[in-house]
Amino acid sequence: MPPAQHKPRQFRNNYTGSTVKSLRDVLRWQWQRFRNGLPAKAELPTPTVAADLERIHANANAGARMVPSVTWIGHATALVQADGLNVLTDPVFSPRVSPVRFAGPRRAQPPGVAQRDLPRIDAVLISHNHYDHLDRDSIQSLARQPGGGPVFLVPLGIAAWLRRLGIGAAIELDWWEAYTVGHTQFHFTPAQHWSGRTLTDRNKTLWGAWSALGADCHWFFSGDTGYSRDFIDTRRHFSARQTAELGGGFDVALIAVGACEPRWFMHQQHVDPREAVQIHLDLAAKRSVGVHWGTFQLSDEALDHPLHTLAGARGGLGVADDAFRLLAIGETLILPARRRSSRDG
Repeated sequence: MPPAQHKPRQFRNNYTGSTVKSLRDVLRWQWQRFRNGLPAKAELPTPTVAADLERIHANANAGARMVPSVTWIGHATALVQADGLNVLTDPVFSPRVSPVRFAGPRRAQPPGVAQRDLPRIDAVLISHNHYDHLDRDSIQSLARQPGGGPVFLVPLGIAAWLRRLGIGAAIELDWWEAYTVGHTQFHFTPAQHWSGRTLTDRNKTLWGAWSALGADCHWFFSGDTGYSRDFIDTRRHFSARQTAELGGGFDVALIAVGACEPRWFMHQQHVDPREAVQIHLDLAAKRSVGVHWGTFQLSDEALDHPLHTLAGARGGLGVADDAFRLLAIGETLILPARRRSSRDG
């Protein structure tokens, strides 16, 4: 019997039906948007800092002495350095996220690390095939990096798209499947979303989140998701490997906090800050970083929405300020090494 997420010729979510909106709903949203003068204008610029490229490159070459860290490049793109690997999540370096280069949502801030300034990337994680998460130009450039391209870990159905670009180093995974790079196991885990790059390929490729388990760091990347019990399921799935004696839960979770309004249209596919904090709790993560905000105007709320709302979401759920935070684009968060934390008690 095929897994529950498999349907004839397409995929489905675990806890709801399709999250793809009807044309009627799309037109209703766009009319309300026009009538109400949305999207809202940001009061604050997205914070940015100059990336510490010297530290990033020194860490990239540190081997077993690599310090676990996360550098937010913008939107859902982050550089995670841990357990001797340099890993990119949903790399998008292009100025627009669109089927065409001359139109579509434009980047409000340049990438926190330019693609030419990246260290050699060992692995790329793709959560799903939407244009703001799977960017052709960025993928092709990474595949041509000096010394050979990274391994691309992708949901079911996306390897064929990569092969059409001449990229064969792709590993397709179903939910709960894993692939090991170096000493890190990358598990593809469920999320609530949808897929499609055209009007004719809705849900024909899978979507999901990533759970990376290494000796020094356990980390999580949500991709795009609506709120569901999938994250409680993820915590339970890894509970035997995340006991207190073994170092506890995820050392850091990268959780989407933007592109969330209007709620009637977005709630099944994109969490808001309060739901993102609930995912942090569901995962029993030690700390979380909000991503998927401040970069591309994709929905009705202003780009600075998380800057105004995350603190209230944390407080309402009893989460400490430093347990779920936002980074500036280009900022690096240094993490304690898991094995050291476990040994020292």
